[in-house]
Amino acid sequence: MIVRNLQSAEKTARRVVSEGWESTRLLLSNDNMGFSFHITTIYAGADLLMHYQNHLESVYCISGEGEVEDLATGEIHPISPGVIYILDQHDRHRLRARTPMQMACVFNPPLHGKEVHDGSGAYPLTAEIISD
Repeated sequence: MIVRNLQSAEKTARRVVSEGWESTRLLLSNDNMGFSFHITTIYAGADLLMHYQNHLESVYCISGEGEVEDLATGEIHPISPGVIYILDQHDRHRLRARTPMQMACVFNPPLHGKEVHDGSGAYPLTAEIISD
């Protein structure tokens, strides 16, 4: 059994900060679950272009407001608490936060821990592994 506390994990290397967001990675590849689980905060005013070419992702909004744009279709979907969006086709998308948004994110394959977006908006398949 694995038990972790978000507030404790935020004080470790599991907390990754990048431009426009920060993420605490509670479950990673070395936990051998087949997916990773993160609590991510998107900062107010952030406008993030992302394209997870190597991963599938599901994102559930816990708090805050913004929108996600499907760059293939131009469709814009409002994001607020209780909304989930699923990037099941490696979708190119833009996430905009009107207020700080706290999101629960699941990645498959799982992240190793230290990933940040590259120039294309993707996470690499390999990165520094965080170990407890």
